[in-house]
Amino acid sequence: MRYILFIASFLLTLGAGAQNLTIRHLSDTHTMIRVSGKDRYVLLPVQETAQEARVKVLSNGTEVLAANVSLAIDKTDYLVPLDLGAWSGSSILLDVRMTQGRGVRRDPSDDVCWSDMTTAPVFDRTNQEKAYRPLYHFAPEYGWMNDPNGMVYQDGEWHLFYQYNPYGSFWGNMHWGHAVSRDLVNWEHLGVALAPDALGAIFSGSAVVDKENTAGFGRDAIVAMYTSDGDNQTQSIAYSNDGGRTFTKYPGNPVIVAEDTPDFRDPKVFWDDQTRQWKVVLAAGQEVQFYSSDNLKDWKYESSFGLAYGNHNGVWECPDLIRLPFEGKDKWVLLLNINPGGPFGGSATQYFVGSFDGKTFKCDDLPTVTRWMDYGKDHYAAVTWSNAPAGRTVAIAWMSNWQYANSVPTKQFRSANSVPRDLSLVRKGKEVILKSTPSPEVEALRGRPVQYTLSTAPVDLFENPQRAYELVVRFTLPKKEGATFVLSNETGEQVVFTYEPESQTFSMDRRGSGNVKFSKSFAAVTTAPAQVGGKMELRLLVDSASIEAFGEDFCMTNLVFPSSPYNTLKLYGNLKADVTLYPIAK
Repeated sequence: MRYILFIASFLLTLGAGAQNLTIRHLSDTHTMIRVSGKDRYVLLPVQETAQEARVKVLSNGTEVLAANVSLAIDKTDYLVPLDLGAWSGSSILLDVRMTQGRGVRRDPSDDVCWSDMTTAPVFDRTNQEKAYRPLYHFAPEYGWMNDPNGMVYQDGEWHLFYQYNPYGSFWGNMHWGHAVSRDLVNWEHLGVALAPDALGAIFSGSAVVDKENTAGFGRDAIVAMYTSDGDNQTQSIAYSNDGGRTFTKYPGNPVIVAEDTPDFRDPKVFWDDQTRQWKVVLAAGQEVQFYSSDNLKDWKYESSFGLAYGNHNGVWECPDLIRLPFEGKDKWVLLLNINPGGPFGGSATQYFVGSFDGKTFKCDDLPTVTRWMDYGKDHYAAVTWSNAPAGRTVAIAWMSNWQYANSVPTKQFRSANSVPRDLSLVRKGKEVILKSTPSPEVEALRGRPVQYTLSTAPVDLFENPQRAYELVVRFTLPKKEGATFVLSNETGEQVVFTYEPESQTFSMDRRGSGNVKFSKSFAAVTTAPAQVGGKMELRLLVDSASIEAFGEDFCMTNLVFPSSPYNTLKLYGNLKADVTLYPIAK
């Protein structure tokens, strides 16, 4: 009788796809699933609040893939695809180990994941996030994304790799996802580039074009360097000879290891013309370390920087060292991301300006000085493209914050990137600061401009509200008066922007911007130092769930989740402003 009930609970049918799955529960925590048929995908039901299960894929008895998946217990939030295409024609078995203590002890067949699991020949990537999927910022088709990785330019293509979880819209199962673009704003999704292996998950890193075949992988090979996150964090490399479409991992991995350094990650590789060598800068706890190499395989430690400099209220991550022209000479800028420790809580990007002689970085500022690249809450893991054309230095950042990144109100995907930004150094009084300007490619998205003169009467920007647009606001401030602009929608949700001459600051208040209740850390006012006075120009890049503000000497990136698009602009203060509205033509 027990055997009959056993069989009845395993042969679950939800159409032809479910008929291809034979499910057997071997214990309360162990299930095996035999996959038959020709469908490419097994669709796994996810419940985000469920504890993770370990899902192993066996092809002809050999383990070929493993992932942690929050298989649904009480309800299915969404489905994620398990792609079996690489093992088509073989005997496929899924070996599933549930976390001990998945709720009360009960018949394991009660979990809804078994009845909702099915197979399919294709996976539907149609946008389900009508309100919050960005129109012109990069986001994954589905799943989780955080740090941009491996950004490299080659043969007219901008390659963007990124930290990616294809098995849920939350952090875990770190892969490198991959997309390419010819204009930095329209992206082709190419799927997974690097998957976890025996050395660990694939954490952040970088990529270069090896033009002279120094590594022996082939002239013009793209060589990626990344952190293998296993029992310890080590650095590995992989190479591609087909324009980044496929990668081969170097059999001699790892290529850099460190003793007694648990946070040892995020290598950024670059070619140093001064010494005619490859260099890499690595985050190592509360400092960065520099290494040199002739062949991208054998690395020599050179120096460290940072123990007494800048902000140390969190872990140092995702460094980048770039050279920028300034007043007829070159200066070096070290980008350094930190979590937590940001000026408004959570993660942020700081930077240091100085010199680099090929071995050692020296900062121009005193150790107590901290400089922030962006004054919003949602600008992190900022790094630059290597091999960019025309001598450009182009950066992009993850547009979220570790305080609430796993909780933002989307399900099909989580997280997007900032717009690409060209970097330069400018003088501000006696200081040298890093300026971020939206890349020229962003301006190509502008539709036909509409001009407004704004005073205290509100202006309706669109007859029909639009999710994405750019505003350029120009005004002249009286000597002692500030200015407040309010973007709002028909329900009264609003974002407030304020120039304050007395404190010389610009602020963005998103406390009433829409849905802010998913995290106690989300509702916030962010403030940047700004030279207020005289003629001012403010650029606001608005997308479905984000606003990026650019002034002459600051930038600020914040997420917003309004119930409907912001359609009205109002000015408070004794002044007028000229406003140019650019619909986004995409």
